[in-house]
Amino acid sequence: MSVWGSLIGQADTVAVLRAAAEAGRVVVAGHSPTEADAPPEGGGTHSSTVGSSAMTHAWLFTGPPGSGRSVAARALAAALQCTQAAPDGPGCGHCPGCHTTLAGTHPDVQLITPEGLSIGVGEMRAVVARAARRPALGRWQVMLIEDADRLTEDASNALLKAVEEPPPRTVFLLCAPSDHPDDVSVTIRSRCRSVSLRTPPAVAIAAVLEAEGEPGESAALWAQAAQGHVGRARRLARDPQARARRSAVLAIPASLRSVGACFGAADHLLSTADLEASAQSDVRDSEETEALKVALGAGGTGKGAAAVARGSAGAVKELERRQRSRATRARRDALDRALVDLAAFYRDALLVQTGSSVPVAHPDARRDVATVAAALTPTEVLGRLDAVLACREAIDLNVKPRIAVEAMTMALRLP
Repeated sequence: MSVWGSLIGQADTVAVLRAAAEAGRVVVAGHSPTEADAPPEGGGTHSSTVGSSAMTHAWLFTGPPGSGRSVAARALAAALQCTQAAPDGPGCGHCPGCHTTLAGTHPDVQLITPEGLSIGVGEMRAVVARAARRPALGRWQVMLIEDADRLTEDASNALLKAVEEPPPRTVFLLCAPSDHPDDVSVTIRSRCRSVSLRTPPAVAIAAVLEAEGEPGESAALWAQAAQGHVGRARRLARDPQARARRSAVLAIPASLRSVGACFGAADHLLSTADLEASAQSDVRDSEETEALKVALGAGGTGKGAAAVARGSAGAVKELERRQRSRATRARRDALDRALVDLAAFYRDALLVQTGSSVPVAHPDARRDVATVAAALTPTEVLGRLDAVLACREAIDLNVKPRIAVEAMTMALRLP
């Protein structure tokens, strides 16, 4: 399968990126792409799109969570490094250039993924320094920055200079939820070509799950429940614990009939997020700490061993700081997934109240949705939906999660 096969429901985006990858080959060959460089009609998919503007030095991929922003960026990076000539252009998916890029081991593709709450200026300066190098093996030096919305102001300023005056063989690929100034600075956005991805339709996601072996009925259910998030659909299809957590969250709205139930639900949401985050990070944290200690000479004996141990304390503390920051992000991400499911629950209740034919997000929770829809007016349902969205915003603004979640569950209480 080509590198473009992982982009689900994004045909327009694939056409744009194919043309860019083909134009990138022409640029590297030593001349600017023109219409004359395009293959004859019928010989490829980009005969009318390859031109002087098909390839540029900076790209901004935007779209809702799960739409495939980073997938699209990785696909373009792989196609730029592709070493095979295919009828439909670069991006064969099986050559060494494609394979190593997708595996994260290509020497000329740098992937910058924030493990904590933000990307700092120190990390970005290192990225800019590497971007100035010529490619060692591939055609381009590719700097792929996932979650570019987490760049600090100083980090954005450090990146801006490199984007303004890019080296001739370097490409910057930035991923962010939107091109709003709150996500990406106006100056950086103005120097990037924007590629906007849409939410994949549930039918397309279900088809992918079926192709991966999921039975048709459950594939349709998880595709609908994921609300356009391809990764979430796969997780629900493969992970029984993820399904159990989702079911527990969807049982909350109909159970909030007392103050005690509200505080109990809040505690459940927070503790579940903690457990999910710990399951993801505990093994990785211990392996990282042990590897660092061994690298710094832990367990050594003889002259100088004590001095080495004292000198390594700072490095261990820095690693622990990064791990705490990563754990905080993991807890917030787990909690946010639960809040998204809750918001969709109240959306389903509104659909039931209005008799809409729009497909619901949680067809397996129809009984609880009907209970809540019968107990509340449409205005009250909207108020509870606003409370869930306000909780997400409060947590994003660094309000203590327990305070934000307890305030939300009290606002969701049934009369």
